[in-house]
Amino acid sequence: MNRNAEYALSKVPEVALVFWIIKIAATTLGETGGDTVTMTLDWGYLAGTLVFLSALVILVALQIVARKFYPLLYWATIIASTTFGTTMADFADRSLGVGYAGGASILLICLLATLGLWYWSLDSISVDTVSTPKTEVFYWAAITFSQTLGTALGDWMADSTRLGYEGGALVFGTALAVVAAAYFRTKVSRVTLFWAAFILSRPLGATVGDFLDKPVSDGGLALSRPIASAVIAAFIIGCLLILPQRAGSHPKVSETVA
Repeated sequence: MNRNAEYALSKVPEVALVFWIIKIAATTLGETGGDTVTMTLDWGYLAGTLVFLSALVILVALQIVARKFYPLLYWATIIASTTFGTTMADFADRSLGVGYAGGASILLICLLATLGLWYWSLDSISVDTVSTPKTEVFYWAAITFSQTLGTALGDWMADSTRLGYEGGALVFGTALAVVAAAYFRTKVSRVTLFWAAFILSRPLGATVGDFLDKPVSDGGLALSRPIASAVIAAFIIGCLLILPQRAGSHPKVSETVA
């Protein structure tokens, strides 16, 4: 298959500034949206997890059978994965008693195992090669584990340290800035930097989301979760309508090594 044909089949967006803007907004929506269902509506962590898992499975299936890149479908799937990650991490940490450190450790192992199996099977974990059902299964599994891991890390940073939500957001924001600097100033693998940024952007969104909707006594702003979720969702939709997106191009040979 020639490079132009591969480009046409790519069903994930080009990784550019617009991608990261929407990604961080989506992770924040995942936190406020997940909390809306499990806390505000009082469905509980298990019920919320099952609801969002069902939505995620349906959307991933639609994404896999789609014949080309559809921005709304792709980002709906990302939001489903990040919302599922919120409720799943909360269920494991609080209902199952695994704890933030234990949950994060388990999820990190799962993520590394998924990426390792992906690389072993296809010789690359570059998101620019996501153009076959097999690759998409690995991609969405890695995305979901990274989203859930990010939630656990964000909660651990905010609740188990003295940094609080603002401090946690500052830590993860600084880490993302370091990754960005490495992208522009070093020759570190772009694939490695992508996954590092993808994982770090999730706890950044989690801490920002918690800061918006948690009680003032806990260091938050105590904003309405449904209203905050609606505003963030409107922002994402606005970005998708106003800012152009296209399917990701395929990497040069030198960029496919993780």
